[in-house]
Amino acid sequence: MISPAIYSFNLFEQDVLAGVIFALYSKYMKFQIGDKVLLLHSNEEGEVVDIINKKMVMVDVDGVQFPVYTDQVDFPYYKRFTEKKAAPPKQKKYVDDVKKEKTNSIKGYNVGEGIWIAFLPVFDKDIFDDDVVEYFRIYLVNNSNTAYTFNYHLRFTGESEFNLKNELLPYSDFYVHDVPFEQLNDAPRFDFEFSLSQPVKGKAEYFEASLKLKAKQLFQRIEEMLQKQEASFSYLLMENYPDAVVKDKVDLSKLSNAGFKVYDAGKARQHIPPARTVVDLHIEKIVNDWKHLSNFEILTAQLREFEKYYELAVLHMQPTLIVIHGVGEGRLRDEIHDILRLKREVKSFVNQYHPLYGYGATEIYFQY
Repeated sequence: MISPAIYSFNLFEQDVLAGVIFALYSKYMKFQIGDKVLLLHSNEEGEVVDIINKKMVMVDVDGVQFPVYTDQVDFPYYKRFTEKKAAPPKQKKYVDDVKKEKTNSIKGYNVGEGIWIAFLPVFDKDIFDDDVVEYFRIYLVNNSNTAYTFNYHLRFTGESEFNLKNELLPYSDFYVHDVPFEQLNDAPRFDFEFSLSQPVKGKAEYFEASLKLKAKQLFQRIEEMLQKQEASFSYLLMENYPDAVVKDKVDLSKLSNAGFKVYDAGKARQHIPPARTVVDLHIEKIVNDWKHLSNFEILTAQLREFEKYYELAVLHMQPTLIVIHGVGEGRLRDEIHDILRLKREVKSFVNQYHPLYGYGATEIYFQY
């Protein structure tokens, strides 16, 4: 009779065997939220915090969350049971002796230094069982050692869709919101205004950045992302925060002694051409002989007239300005609205029915 001891294992061998069996079995299981996983390319351990689709999961590693493909992660149990015992502790080091590790990248995003907007596509299956993009998760990525406050606007075909104001910490990402894939066909425009969380003397008060996406460009980026097996694609918004513009000071006494006439700054406004509260941009009101002009030349003349009286309204510190642009195809109206969105002195503007101009005028409200 064979002794039962031949078929027995010690406790350590039982643990190793159980771990190997579990790892082999788990490899064919679908990852679930809360699973501990091992990143194969970096040998780091993390936790699944969200299921993006059948091929991608969101992983948390030491408080940093980023998307990865499921074939780039595995369960960590086999590694734990087979790795060698830890080496004896080395001689103690004091804090002053330890070199700080330089952090110069954000996990999960292929970005360089600066501020980036990242698009994380979330896939689903269509009726043919093909992967299709259902929506995008939009992130701001700060790959710098500076904290910023930001004001974010998303617009479709010129109309405001979403607005958010918050803070972007150093070497971190910030989840903004989700955007359905089909909406990105509606001429999306992502506008940002960044400012330093802690103002620094000599630095600009703010920095503006804008991103316009076209459908063809978007499809190309998705295709490149899939070919490279990356989880997201990004666009650079700001590489370095700008310095303040230094205006050269002129010695007015020297100009006065040289015979030049110097005006009192307090009386300067009286030398500015008169402003208007209503500006009519119909081309026949601007140019006498206009019938030979092309559409581009007409639009250019109208915008030049608008800029002229807009600047005069600001110089005279007018509270409002009405711009008559007509209805037509809306090209002139849209161009004017795009300009107004970037003007800091514009508090608001509205294109609504007016008893005198119908829907062919925009009323601008200023703040000083």
